[in-house]
Amino acid sequence: MKDLIVAAHGSSAALPTPYALGRVDYAALEALCNRLIDRGTSALVPCGTTGEAPLLTADEHHRVVLQTVAAAAGRVPVIAGAGSNNTATAVELARSAERAGASALLCVTPPYLKPTQAGMMVHFRTIHDAVDIPIVLYDVPSRTACALDDVTIRRLAELPRIVGLKDATGDIPRVARLRRRLGDQFLLLSGDDATQSAFRNAGGDGCISVTANVVPALCAALHAACDDKLDADVRWFDQLLEPLHAALFLEANPIPLKRALSRLGLMGDGLRLPLTPLSLDADRQLQRVLQAIMPAEEKEAMRAHAAHRHIAGHAA
Repeated sequence: MKDLIVAAHGSSAALPTPYALGRVDYAALEALCNRLIDRGTSALVPCGTTGEAPLLTADEHHRVVLQTVAAAAGRVPVIAGAGSNNTATAVELARSAERAGASALLCVTPPYLKPTQAGMMVHFRTIHDAVDIPIVLYDVPSRTACALDDVTIRRLAELPRIVGLKDATGDIPRVARLRRRLGDQFLLLSGDDATQSAFRNAGGDGCISVTANVVPALCAALHAACDDKLDADVRWFDQLLEPLHAALFLEANPIPLKRALSRLGLMGDGLRLPLTPLSLDADRQLQRVLQAIMPAEEKEAMRAHAAHRHIAGHAA
């Protein structure tokens, strides 16, 4: 578990699920995973909100995790989404992801039903007891209409395989509160791209990012600057990335993200209902942002690659 905690620091990517003619495009998924790893992404997170998990069949969910694990090939951890408002379904998804070889699970608060804190305690403990791999909790009340209290998180953290939290609340003061209560070994990951550097500066460990799918090298460099306390560099990356963060949430995620990756030739922009294609006005805004930022992404990817080769040469 400690290996997972170390490896998942920095910039992780919440993967979209590509489609071709309505079916999952596993070749495009593999290519996306390789690009992300090659450009510094520290963990891959399939079958979450960005991956349209509620719209996947159980077989598709299993195969997406299986393909992601195969593409990662042990280079980075795979933290597979296993969320449902039906606890029994969540358990089946968790067991399926474990069989597929996932390093850990990402388990979201049960949407729509608005369970009590006691209900969520039992929900997560039931998933925990059904598997033997680590679990990262996911708190995103803007989507689920229920939120984890700090006290509930602390109590869940007492379970041996609950090792972290993806926090998409945007509540930066909460990071320090949780760090004091949970210690340095509990993984605190932002789920909000726009505030990820503030999250890191407050004591967080990294971000499970939507933006990292488009500009993985820049996102990795931002977190490296956070690690090294290079405040001026962090501010520069923040300013550079802010328009892309905003553009990727002009409409519901992953609608703009899939359009961005389609424009980059990385996958099709197909969606499943009730999600519909990006509007023309939003698409124009997204295109302008991509044209402005992609040269910086390619430059950073080349710089990082050259630095890696230099280090490897010295090691040899």
